[in-house]
Order: sequence, then structure tokens, then C-alpha cells
Amino acid sequence: MKKYAAELIGTFWLVLGGCGSAVLAAAFPQLGIGLHGVSLAFGLTVLTMAYAIGHISGCHLNPAVSVGLWAAGRFPGRELLPYVVAQVAGAVIAGAVLYVVASGKAGFDVTAGFASNGFGEHSPGGYSMQAALVTEVIMTAMFLFIILGATSRSAPAGFAPIAIGFGLALIHLISIPVTNTSVNPARSTGVALFAGGWAVQQLWLFWVAPLAGALLGALIHRTVGDRN
Repeated sequence: MKKYAAELIGTFWLVLGGCGSAVLAAAFPQLGIGLHGVSLAFGLTVLTMAYAIGHISGCHLNPAVSVGLWAAGRFPGRELLPYVVAQVAGAVIAGAVLYVVASGKAGFDVTAGFASNGFGEHSPGGYSMQAALVTEVIMTAMFLFIILGATSRSAPAGFAPIAIGFGLALIHLISIPVTNTSVNPARSTGVALFAGGWAVQQLWLFWVAPLAGALLGALIHRTVGDRN
């Protein structure tokens, strides 16, 4: 149970820190952190939690990561469902906390997006569903490739959280304009449930694409990397 509690807390922190920075701080008048700040915030949530709970649960914080590690032979299949449930629960709790905080400001409109992922008219840059699908698959595949390589027994010890955290920040710098960056079905679900409407209708892509990308990343690593 400690592992599942750690995954819940860690995913809670990822969504609160990452999506919270987008909802509360990205466009703050004159001092907003913008796209760069939001990207860094997502990376920092993973980096900090990797050191905090990595030794407890492995710090997946993401159903796609759990699936990718399973596909790479690094994670037992019997623990997949409990991990995913804990991750989604943590994300939804974070979404609830963020909603309570954000709604404390006059004029707050959750239907405007609430840091949800989207495509077409709901893509920050107006990118199509096809572009969103390709982006999420490739970004998640590369994220898994980074994770598997950085956590290999052959990799320098103690530096994996840094590589993974900055890898996620880089992924956000690339793909926020396309989809608002998911690469994490739990993160997408945690805010989409509160935004409702189009965010829930488009949520399917942000489960399908990251999970497919995770399997691709595991396959690539099995082909060109070591299996330790």
C-alpha cells in the first residue's frame, strides 16, 4: 500500500504543480511565467518526486510510464492496475484542489480549458487531431526512452531524476503549442473532468496516444538499449 500511496501523492504533486502553474501563474499580469515556466514546472515536479518517492514506488506518476516499464520487462503486470488507479486518483484530487483555488478569483471560467489537453480548435496553436496524435505518440515514446536509459544499471547512479525531469520539461517546450502537452493520461484526466464538455470528449486521444507511445518507446529501447 505504501507504493500506491506514494504514486497517488506523487501524481497529485505533478498535476498540482504543472497544471497549477498553467492555470494560476502562466498568464499572471506582467509577471506571468509563460510557456517556459510551465514547462519547467512540470519537469520540477517529476524531479522532486523522483528523489522523494523513487525508492518507494519507482515514481511512475503516469499510466503510460507504468505500461512502458511493464513492456520493457521492468515492472510486474500484476501491479499495473493498482498503479494506474492510484495515479488517476491523485490527479483528480489535484484537479479538485486546483479548482477550489482557481475559482476563488472573480471571473474564473473552468470551461475555458483549465489546462486541459486538446486538438483542433482546442489546441493552443490550432493543430489538427492527426498532428496531436503524432505529437503525443512520439513525445511519450521519447520520454520512455529517456526513462529506461537513465534508470539502466549501466547509467550513472543518482542522476536519473535530473535527466527525466529535464526531459519532461523539454517535451513541454516542444509540444505545449500542439496539445498543451499530455504524455500522461492521468494528468489529462485530472483536469478534463472539471473542465467538462470538449475536454472530456477529446480525452480519448490523451489515453490512446500516450499508451501507444509508451509501447513504442519500450520497443525502441529493447532494440538499441540495454535491458538492465
